Amino acid sequence: MNYYEILQVKTNASSIEIKQAYRKLVKKFHPDSQHENANHDHIITLNAAYEVLSDAKNRYIYDQKLKEKFNNSVNHRHNNSHHATSYYQYNRQQQKQDEFSQFRWLKEVYLPVFNLINKIIYPLETEIEELSADLFDDRLMLEFTNYLDSCHFRLEKAKNILTSQPNPSIYAGIAANLYYGLNHIMDGIEELERFTQTYDDYYLHTGRELFNLAEEISQNASEMAQKFN
Repeated sequence: MNYYEILQVKTNASSIEIKQAYRKLVKKFHPDSQHENANHDHIITLNAAYEVLSDAKNRYIYDQKLKEKFNNSVNHRHNNSHHATSYYQYNRQQQKQDEFSQFRWLKEVYLPVFNLINKIIYPLETEIEELSADLFDDRLMLEFTNYLDSCHFRLEKAKNILTSQPNPSIYAGIAANLYYGLNHIMDGIEELERFTQTYDDYYLHTGRELFNLAEEISQNASEMAQKFN
């Protein structure tokens, strides 16, 4: 969660809006208040956010860091997509349709990879819900990191299966979608692991979005595969 989200203001908020938001939240969370949400730790977080955003110079530097973080994330995923496209262009040039039957590829490559992707993606929301009961509970965090470890294992297994056989040209679109989906999952796992180290909701949100994108891409592959049934 970035400082703007902490103060519940937009990134283009004026200094007056930032001050008003800060005062409103301080009243709500101050330990001396009678409000049920009184929280000393949150006051510390609010103070840190306000100290940066209330100062024009510090806010400018902070905004540049946010832009840099966003641009780096976008560029990283763009490069992965470019590499994926290059990989499959090369692969299609090298493959021979007679190396194995189309049915065999669907059975031995597509289905196992598709199932592994589902086993990675679908437990995420349940894992997040369980962890949200107490982010700072060691046992809950251990269960979440164990889930991420299992994601790593399944991701590597899926990548190995996908590259174990050249895909027939008729299934190039399915294979490309699987590859893009695995790339998004890899990026998503990295973001979720950063969250377990920093407790920054930005990484949790980004990881979840990447998994959602991977799910959409995987479904595209599924719809393509159904046309051949």
